[in-house]
Amino acid sequence: MSKLPLKSIQGESVGEYEFADQLLVLDKGGQAVHEAVVAFQAHQRAGTASTKSKSNVSGTGAKPWKQKGLGRARAGYKQSPVWRGGAVAHGPHPRKYKKKVSKKVAKLAFQRALSAKIEQGEVTVVEALSVSAAKTKEFAAILKNLNLDRGALFIIEADQRDLQLAARNIPKVELVTAALVNTYQLLRYRQVVATQAAMDVLKERLA
Repeated sequence: MSKLPLKSIQGESVGEYEFADQLLVLDKGGQAVHEAVVAFQAHQRAGTASTKSKSNVSGTGAKPWKQKGLGRARAGYKQSPVWRGGAVAHGPHPRKYKKKVSKKVAKLAFQRALSAKIEQGEVTVVEALSVSAAKTKEFAAILKNLNLDRGALFIIEADQRDLQLAARNIPKVELVTAALVNTYQLLRYRQVVATQAAMDVLKERLA
């Protein structure tokens, strides 16, 4: 059994949270983690960059000047990429950057990422996580109590609007539900704080 520190939101130690070692995956999954992170970052790209090719630039089809006799370089059309106001040669066009990752690979990546966090002692469990009002200073007080001056990823069991509002203005802090947390989020933050109820959901995802 791996034992994780169990604390209250006041920062007081209230015991240990036991996590079954058979749920941890530490001997494989490195490549799966890489693929999952690359796919996640690719999905964040809008792919909306667009330039005009010579067929898209408006203008006359007439030759700017005659071919010979003027001492200037020959020119065939005003939409040429070498002219100011002309087309863009080999420029970007709207496209999708999405990469496909199978469910099996995605699950293995999540198992490996969470297992590594637990094995490295970077996961703290709290009894519960709540605020009396949607105030940033209340969530900031929780961070101070837990000595999380560099931020952290907070995993809760279900959406709580007051918590989301209280945490959203604090830099390097992200709040996510246990059902939706992904591999990239686990790796992005040094410290992970999860409620007991959230840990139960994570166990189900690892099983």
